[in-house]
Amino acid sequence: MTARTRRVLPEGRRFLRRRKRDVLRLAAWSLLESAHTFLGGYGVARALDDGFLAGRTGTGLLWLGVAALGTVLGGFAVRGVFAGLAGLVEPLRDGLVRRAVSQAIDGAVADPARAESAAGAAAVSRLTHQTEIARDSFAGLVLTARSFVFTALGALLGMAALEPALTLVVLPPLLLGLGLFLATLGPMAAAQRAFLDTDEALSDRVGAVGAGLRDVVACGGERRVEADVGRLVDAEARLSRRLARWAAVRTLALGAAGRLPVVALLLATPWLLRGGVTAGALLGAVTYLVQALLPALDALMTAFGTAGTRLLVVLERFTAAPAPRGPGAPAPTGARAPVLLRRVGPAAELRGVSFAYGPGARPVLDGLDLVVEPGEHLAVVGPSGIGKSTLTALLAGQLAPTAGTVAVAGVPALLPQRAYVFTGTVLDNLRYLSPRATPAEVRRAVDALGLAPLVRRLGGPDAVIDPGRLSQGERQRLALGRAYLAPAPLLLLDEATCHLDPETEEHAERALADRPGALLVVAHRIPSAVRADRVLVLDGDRAQCAPHRELLARSDLYRDLVGLWRPDAA
Repeated sequence: MTARTRRVLPEGRRFLRRRKRDVLRLAAWSLLESAHTFLGGYGVARALDDGFLAGRTGTGLLWLGVAALGTVLGGFAVRGVFAGLAGLVEPLRDGLVRRAVSQAIDGAVADPARAESAAGAAAVSRLTHQTEIARDSFAGLVLTARSFVFTALGALLGMAALEPALTLVVLPPLLLGLGLFLATLGPMAAAQRAFLDTDEALSDRVGAVGAGLRDVVACGGERRVEADVGRLVDAEARLSRRLARWAAVRTLALGAAGRLPVVALLLATPWLLRGGVTAGALLGAVTYLVQALLPALDALMTAFGTAGTRLLVVLERFTAAPAPRGPGAPAPTGARAPVLLRRVGPAAELRGVSFAYGPGARPVLDGLDLVVEPGEHLAVVGPSGIGKSTLTALLAGQLAPTAGTVAVAGVPALLPQRAYVFTGTVLDNLRYLSPRATPAEVRRAVDALGLAPLVRRLGGPDAVIDPGRLSQGERQRLALGRAYLAPAPLLLLDEATCHLDPETEEHAERALADRPGALLVVAHRIPSAVRADRVLVLDGDRAQCAPHRELLARSDLYRDLVGLWRPDAA
């Protein structure tokens, strides 16, 4: 039993204790179902032994009438059972809805940024989909469990009344099958729990991607998003297959519990007849098994194997304590650490951040610590494939760290090497990240970045752009104007000026560094590093961050990179 399950069971017992009247009313109606079961098999046995085999047809018909009366009682009982069931099911659903709302409000108060993202999507899922799963599963479970208990009671009492030896033959294989079935509940619940976790994560991720699809394309993150979503899809498929395998094991257990008692009764028939058991008693026992006990057992095992595990897992999600969300909070075991949006403090902060593309792969970043102060201009350098683009993707929230935490003050803006320009006016493209920018703010951005000649050449602010007719450099200049207008407290340029000449690149970087907020540039030319306040050198499992001249004195890799860029840079 897991810790989460131990939290669910006491709450379940308290829920039932608070509704003793509804439970007792349900039990009272169910007693009629026991009477129906008892009379069904007993009436058939007496009709055969005391009536037809004894040559008393009237007596036989009378006992069959008694069995039929039991069927009428059973139908009457079902009506009362459903009326009593509502007294348990609806309060459960109402309580779960209240808890889901309370959890969502508490989460929003504790962390307003996450309330609008994945945590908010999970709260909506609990409020709608998961409460209905719990309601339907609980109703089905109560119906089938109650039916099995009272049907088994009626059937076993009936067999004992006919001949105690019948119970001794039927009970052992029945208990064996039930034991096999109960052994599957734990693993099946674990698989169901993992499936629901993955399904919720996939729903959150797909919802986030759908809402930001344009941004994903603009930032060139299609492959990263595809890989991230693909891992969740593959995980959900694996868990579906695991659930199917456990369902097959459950079917075998059902076969054992549902068929072995009949086989045992048939094999024991000669011994029972020699011991004085009548033909009517044997037929009554078969009637109990085939028409009452085994169908009830089949329904019970099916309900526990599907609705039961689903109910347990869903209730665990409502009773789980909220996870800590602060920047220093540890990530749950086995889960990827979150990207946190912070409203105060440094522009960005990484603590012990590691990232690897897949299980078992060598980390691209390993234990990286970094603080980017508000208004700071930071350059990132390193050999090709060392993790520079991965770092910007982590800061932009496109990737989640394998370990450690990434905290960013607000929502950053990422400009990749392949600038995104869409079919629309020049003004629409410039205001893409700040749709409420005023004409004066747009003019200020155009002047700061020297875009006026380009805007005139394209036909003015209201001219419609054909992206296919623009050069890579023109695309990058428009994207830089868009970044200048963006209200983001952190701009991430991932070689976003690689198609510009050095003079235009310098002008753009200085303009972007002068705007409010921090600037992080993945540098591809040494002047970009020289202009920065500090330079971060990535070197595999090591990283150094310091001003340009200080790094020249203490970093062999940085000196080598400077020499490759420009021999006289030192």
